[in-house]
Amino acid sequence: MRILYHLPLCPFSRKIRLIMAEKRLSFELMTEAVWKKRDEFLSMNPAGTVPVLVEETGLAICDSYAISEYLEEAYPDTLLMGRTLAERVEVRRLVAWFDDKFNREITRNLLFEKMFKRLFGNSNPNAQALREGYQNIKFHLDYIAYLAENRVWLAGNNLSIADFAAAAHLSSLDYIGDINWDKYPMVKDWYVRIKSRPSFRALLNDRVSGVVPPKYYADLDF
Repeated sequence: MRILYHLPLCPFSRKIRLIMAEKRLSFELMTEAVWKKRDEFLSMNPAGTVPVLVEETGLAICDSYAISEYLEEAYPDTLLMGRTLAERVEVRRLVAWFDDKFNREITRNLLFEKMFKRLFGNSNPNAQALREGYQNIKFHLDYIAYLAENRVWLAGNNLSIADFAAAAHLSSLDYIGDINWDKYPMVKDWYVRIKSRPSFRALLNDRVSGVVPPKYYADLDF
């Protein structure tokens, strides 16, 4: 059985879970408390981060970008990177947008400050970081709304890893109630479509001790 080392609200882990579920690949989830820095885990990934995918052959693949590229090459029956060179360029651009820019400007400022600092035993949330995160999210949701209004899916006509990258970050923030969906109806409509896919169900069942998500979190129709 494949094993995916993850953290429930880690958007990079969630992205890989969505890709694997969409490709109908069976796998076992293993929660990894990365702050404990286990020697066995560090031997697989010296960076000490999740996700890490361990194939049935024993091959360990680290980093969500490397894992997503591997999955697309190893299991091409369900293509999620685009059909043409132009489509693949756009998918990769948007994946980088969400996993780099969105993560740096929003996810770190909100999810890390509110959730992961507590897990890591760090200090209280930084008020300035929270303010920046709430300010930045307006621009990013406007951009997602623009993409959703002008395309079938975020990168074009086909569902892709770009959609899963975006949904992974948004779903983690949605768990802590940090998205006002009513202000962004185009984003909400797109999210409902991807949230309703069978590959999304396991994420909606995630629960973190001590934190209760909003009532609409697992509601497919909000």
